Amino acid sequence: MVAVVAAIVAATSDNLHTSRALAEPPHALPTPPTSVPGSMTQLWQAPSSATPIPIGQSDTVTTADGSEVAGRDPLTGQIRWHYTRENLQLCTVDAAWGRVNAVYHKTMGCSEVTQLDPATGRITAQRNGDAELGTRLVNDGSHVTTTGKHLLDTWRDDLVKSMEYGKVPFLQNANKQPRPNCTYGTVAAAADKIGVIERCPGDRTDRLTVYKATAEHEDEPKVTYTALLAGKRARVIAMSGDLTGVLLPDQNLYVVYGADGSQKAAYPMDLPDADTANDPVGGTEATTRTAAGIYWYTGSKTVALSRDDLSPRWTLDGTLGPGITFATQLVVPIRGGLAVLNEMNGATLRTVGIDRGAYSGPVRLTALGPVLLEQRGPTLAALR
Repeated sequence: MVAVVAAIVAATSDNLHTSRALAEPPHALPTPPTSVPGSMTQLWQAPSSATPIPIGQSDTVTTADGSEVAGRDPLTGQIRWHYTRENLQLCTVDAAWGRVNAVYHKTMGCSEVTQLDPATGRITAQRNGDAELGTRLVNDGSHVTTTGKHLLDTWRDDLVKSMEYGKVPFLQNANKQPRPNCTYGTVAAAADKIGVIERCPGDRTDRLTVYKATAEHEDEPKVTYTALLAGKRARVIAMSGDLTGVLLPDQNLYVVYGADGSQKAAYPMDLPDADTANDPVGGTEATTRTAAGIYWYTGSKTVALSRDDLSPRWTLDGTLGPGITFATQLVVPIRGGLAVLNEMNGATLRTVGIDRGAYSGPVRLTALGPVLLEQRGPTLAALR
């Protein structure tokens, strides 16, 4: 049962197909344990096909499926608030700035965005944009960028657009975009900069471009650098400060580039063909960050990268996703449960069994107090 503070009935054309219910801010969750429990039990699960990563913030779990975004009690799964666009389907939903950003599919693509307070379901901002079908949201801490094959849009926390890059629809000013006929591979962001792999007519290899999230004119990107790479099928893995880490699978190399596009370091990185055969869905690598490191899931293993220089520190084979901090320890999803790791060297301290039923695919994790959230394909599960 939804705890309704206000029910909104509207008369405009959009709002005629919108239903929502708000909630009071939730009670505080119990504190997390001081170490990962020896066993964990599933509390509840719910459909959440539009969340690539579990969303847990403000003592609330947000699920998103079909047309509905819902705020749930982390311990019971009970819906506390919801926002539903009854005539539109969700493209993707993610968290940034302590809020939930829900992107809906309209005629022009994934163009309607509603920002919600995760504690109450209150609308905090809305916009219409130009994101492509299949888009994901890339968060650098101060801006969010939508991915796409032909256009990348960047927004501030109030959803005002600060930059667009690529083939701009309804172009008003010609010759502002540096290479509008390229297609894009993976995208990453950090420190108010966006890094993207470009595949351009006339280039023999892929290109790495890093540009700023803001400029004097939103349709005139300020490119920090662009550089042709040593091969094709390149992927931006992560960014940190002025550094960008790129995988060159044809060369079996992982390369770190500096602020001016020069190569700072290169490391052997031999991955199975299945891990690098195609760009990842949505154009973003499966990465997470903790206070100590960056964790990249390649498709068959988890690689720990240094936050300082993006160098590889250790690798764990046979994983299902990147790691997070839960109950003060690093946990990584593996078949049959979780591996609790020494974050400094990747040594497995112990494992915790989790029954995922018939599901055996990739798992993304988020911690919320004593509750561990697992994104298992289109389903979100809460465990304690």
